[in-house]
Amino acid sequence: MKVLIADRFENFAVEALKALGCDVDVRPDVTADELPAAIESTRPNVLIVRSKRVNAKALNATDRLALVVRAGSGTDAIDIAEASRRGIFVASTPGRNATAVAELVWGLIVACDRRIPDQVNDLRAGRWNRTEYAKSQGLFGKTLGIVGFGRVGREVAARGRAFGMRVVAWSPSLTEAECDAAGVDYVANITNLARLSDVVSVSVAANSATDGIIGEKFLSAMRQHAIFINTSRDTVVDEKALAKAIDEKNLRCGLDVFAGEPSGGSGDFRNPLAQHPSVYGTHHVGAQTEQAIRACATEAVRIVQALVEGTTIPNCVNRAAATPATAILTVRHLNRPGVLAHVFYTLGQAQINVEEMENVIYEGGEAGCAKVHLSRMPSEEHILTIRKNPNVLGTALTLIRKP
Repeated sequence: MKVLIADRFENFAVEALKALGCDVDVRPDVTADELPAAIESTRPNVLIVRSKRVNAKALNATDRLALVVRAGSGTDAIDIAEASRRGIFVASTPGRNATAVAELVWGLIVACDRRIPDQVNDLRAGRWNRTEYAKSQGLFGKTLGIVGFGRVGREVAARGRAFGMRVVAWSPSLTEAECDAAGVDYVANITNLARLSDVVSVSVAANSATDGIIGEKFLSAMRQHAIFINTSRDTVVDEKALAKAIDEKNLRCGLDVFAGEPSGGSGDFRNPLAQHPSVYGTHHVGAQTEQAIRACATEAVRIVQALVEGTTIPNCVNRAAATPATAILTVRHLNRPGVLAHVFYTLGQAQINVEEMENVIYEGGEAGCAKVHLSRMPSEEHILTIRKNPNVLGTALTLIRKP
C-alpha cells in the first residue's frame, strides 16, 4: 500500500507505517497547488496531511486514492463532498490535540486579564509601569462561557473550574444532562451565554451551521470589559463585527485564527484585528505542541492500519449516517463462491439498488448471513429467484421505518 505524507510528520509514525508494510513517500514541502501533481506522480492509496488544503483536483489526480487522513481534528480544508463522490474515505484524529488547544486558550485568557504581552513589551523597552498594570480584574468567581462543548470545550471547562470560575456552556446538540455530568451550567440560547459571561471561549467545528455564528447579535450582547477567545476557525467569527465590539465594549481578545492567514508556515500577514492593541494574537498554533503532534500521528497510523487490515475506518467523517434504503433483505447462506453474486444479479435485474450491506460469517466458516439495505422492496418473484440458488438457506424482508 502506497502512502503519501504531504506535511511534516513524526519519524516514529513514518516507521510505524513502514512496519505495516506500507511504501511511504514523505513530501512535507509540497504546496497545496503542487499536491495534485504529487498525487498523480506517486499514485498513493492513502494521503496524510496536517494543515494542507486538499481540493477536488487533488482528489481526482489518481483512481487509487482510497483514504485521506487529516492528522488533526478539523477537516474543513478537505473537499469532503468530492471525496464522497469519489468513494474516498476522509478521517481525522479528533480529541488528540484537545489538551494542547485548551492550554493555549488559558494562556490567552490570562494574558488578556493581566495584559502580559504589553507588560513584556514595556519591560523590554525599558519602561516600568506598575501603576497601569495593577488594574487587572481577576478571574476567580467570574463566569466563563464556552461556545462548543466538544473535546476542547470540555478541557477548557475543567481548567475554568480549577480557576474558581462558574462555567456555562452552549452547543447545538448539548443537553442539560451532559452539562450536569461535566459540572457546568447549561445555556439554551447562545446570545444568553454572551450576556452571562465575563470570558467567552469559542471552540466549535467549522461548517455551514457555524459559519458566522459569532456575529453582531452575539457580540453586542457581551458584557463591557469582557474577554473573548477564539481558537477554532476564523469563519465562525464576523471579524468586522468583532472589531466594532472591541471598541464599543472595551473587549480584550485572544485570537489564534484570522482571515487571510498565509498558507505556509511563514509569510507576510496583514489583518487589522491582529494589529489591534486590544488583541493578543497567536499564529494558529493551538494544536501545535509536541505532545499533540505525537498523539495525532499515532492516531493517523491507527487509521491507516484499519485500511490495511480491511476493518472499519476510525473517525471517518464522510460515511453516511443514514441511507435512502427502505427495506432490509436478510439472506442466510452457505459460504460458497457466487452466492452473493446471484443475489446482487437478481436485485440488479429488478433495478433495485443496494444502499449498504454487511456479511457475517459464522464460526467454522460454513455459513454466513448477509443484511442488504435496498432502495425499495423486492417483489415475491425476485425473492423466489434468490431462493432458487442451492446455497441460499433462507431469506427475510424487513421494512425500514423512517422517523
